[in-house]
Amino acid sequence: MSNVYFKDIDVTNEYQVRNIKLKSGQEKYIETVDECLKEATIYQEWHPVAIYFGEGVIGFAMYGSFGINKDTWIDRIMIDEKYQGKGYGKIAMIKLMDIVSKEYDVNVIYLSITKENSTAYSLYKSLGFEFMNEVDPNNGELLFKYTLK
Repeated sequence: MSNVYFKDIDVTNEYQVRNIKLKSGQEKYIETVDECLKEATIYQEWHPVAIYFGEGVIGFAMYGSFGINKDTWIDRIMIDEKYQGKGYGKIAMIKLMDIVSKEYDVNVIYLSITKENSTAYSLYKSLGFEFMNEVDPNNGELLFKYTLK
């Protein structure tokens, strides 16, 4: 699994990233790659990346840091339907948590999920994210935070 890594999105991988497909029914849990990339052009704080395994694109993630408190978010992560259920999402999250904490020099990372996304809920809890007993007032998503030990 050490072959999971990230690259910035550019002309060499944008087509593959934009063609990531989720399993049927998962679309209600996360914005499309197109919507995420559009948002990243509006808010320069967002850093979208392609997730690779070996030489191929297997997913997409977006993270960023905001405000004077440097609130740092892993805002989106998705694995293409062909690669789901193989542990790539968990490995990608672990590596992304490390990258984000070092890049922004922070000890706390935030994320949010839809209430119905029980798979993501279980994954993030297993990685040490804690539900903050708060809901994002903008979209109703559950807010989680991870504190580095």
